[in-house]
Amino acid sequence: MIELDATDRKILDALQQNARLPVTELARKVGLSKTPVAARIKAMEEAGLITGYRAILSPIKLGLSHVTYVEIRLSDTRESALKQFNAGVRQIAEVEECYMIAGGFDYLLKVRSRDMADYRRIMGEKISALPYIHATSSYVAMEAVVEQAAVSV
Repeated sequence: MIELDATDRKILDALQQNARLPVTELARKVGLSKTPVAARIKAMEEAGLITGYRAILSPIKLGLSHVTYVEIRLSDTRESALKQFNAGVRQIAEVEECYMIAGGFDYLLKVRSRDMADYRRIMGEKISALPYIHATSSYVAMEAVVEQAAVSV
């Protein structure tokens, strides 16, 4: 775990809000000059705390408002089967998140699609074709109450 002071936390918070913020503006926000802020950012990048910068797209504006959570139960949970499933699920662009779960099922997927018909196609053509699928259960989200990409630091 990386130790962060209050200034590091302010820098990370500001970068999560706007990663395109010029270093001079970021320095003003955190109360330091440009050089130490740039050095702190570089150190956090080198330590692997900051793993990249990207544009965050609006799924709603792209017509991808339908969210379904899918429980997956596998027929085989040996390491080789898990590796094959993991490799396969990574190839499905519509799978926004995938977690291995300790509980009554093996994986939980978050699938984003245009509508129910689009989800049905994704399930039938892609998810169901993954190796070692034994059973699935789908849960359609009605409303996103909290949806955030940022991590609290």
